[in-house]
Amino acid sequence: LQVAAELNAKEKAWALFDRIVAHAAPENSHRNPWVQQHEGILCYEPDVDTLSRLLGVPLYLNAESRTGVPALALDVWLSYELRRAGFDYDAVWPRPIHPRILPKPIASLLKALPAKERAQLHDRLTRNSAITGVTSSNASILGKNYLKQVDVIMTDWATGPELLISTKRMDSSYGKNAPNRIEESYGDAKNLRLRHPLAAVGFVFGLRSDILQEEPDTAEWLMDLLIKLGREEDAYHATCLIMMEYSDAVNVNSHAEGLEPRTVTKPVTAEEAVTVSAFDADLNIEALPPVKILSDKVPPELSPGRFLSEMVTRVLDTTPVTMHREARRRRREAANSR
Repeated sequence: LQVAAELNAKEKAWALFDRIVAHAAPENSHRNPWVQQHEGILCYEPDVDTLSRLLGVPLYLNAESRTGVPALALDVWLSYELRRAGFDYDAVWPRPIHPRILPKPIASLLKALPAKERAQLHDRLTRNSAITGVTSSNASILGKNYLKQVDVIMTDWATGPELLISTKRMDSSYGKNAPNRIEESYGDAKNLRLRHPLAAVGFVFGLRSDILQEEPDTAEWLMDLLIKLGREEDAYHATCLIMMEYSDAVNVNSHAEGLEPRTVTKPVTAEEAVTVSAFDADLNIEALPPVKILSDKVPPELSPGRFLSEMVTRVLDTTPVTMHREARRRRREAANSR
C-alpha cells in the first residue's frame, strides 16, 4: 500500500530550519557567544545572521501566521542560541532533530543501548506518531492554574523546568492585536512564575518594522510595556524585542534554489509503506528572502543580547556549580580572555 502525503507548511519549514541550523553549527559545534568588551564587561553576542536566515523561511514558504511557522522561526533560533551558550543538546527544546520534544533521560538511554536495541528504539521514537508523555512536537507545562504551551524550554525530570521562554510575533494589524498579545503574555508569566519561581522565565516578541511608519504611537507603547514586563517581580525575568524588516515584494521563486520536491518512501510495517513529498536538503540558504534585524530601533533593555545574557545567567545562578559545566566553562573562558 502506497499513501501519498503532502507535507504541511510546518513540516516543510522544519526541513529548512534544520538545514540552516546545521550550516551554522556543523556537527553541532557552536561558537562561544560570550565576548569581553570594554572595561572587562562580559556580553552575549547573538548570531543575528542565523536569525535572519531562519526568518526568511516563512517568507519563502508564504506561510501565514495560522500555520505557526513565522513564530516557530524565533523558537528555533532561541533553542540554537541556548546550545551556543553551552546547554545540553537534548535538554533544550525544540531539539534540532525529530522528535522535537524528547526527555533527556530517554535520550541518554538511547545512547547507552547496544546498537541493535538502539536502532529499534530510535525507529520507534522517530516515527511520525508521537508517544504520549515521551515525544511531542510541542511542550506544555503546568503553571499555577492551567497548562501552558511553552515555546522554548529547558527541563529535566531531576530538576523540573529551568528555563521557559514564550514567543509571539506580529506582522500586521498592530493597533488591533497588540493589546491582546500583551495581556496574554502577562497572564502567562504570572501563571508560570507562581509554580516555578526558580525557573528563568522570558518573553520574546517579533515585530515587523513597518509599525514604526504606520503606527509609531503603538510601537512606542509596545516597547514601553515590554520593558515594564521585564521589571515586574511576578512577571518575566527578561523581555526581548526583535524588529524585523522585510519587503512585501518578495518573489520567493527567485530567492531560493535547490528546493525541488522529491519522493521518499518510508516503511511503516512489513505490509505497507507511506510515500511522502519532502524537500531536498541542498538549499542555498544565502538565497532565502532577506530579513534585516534592526537592532538600532530597539531599546537596550529589549536587545536580544541582553535577554540571552539574563536567561543564561539566571539558570547558572540558580543551579549548583556541578551542573551545566559546559555553559559555565564558556562564560569563564570569555571572562578570562584578555
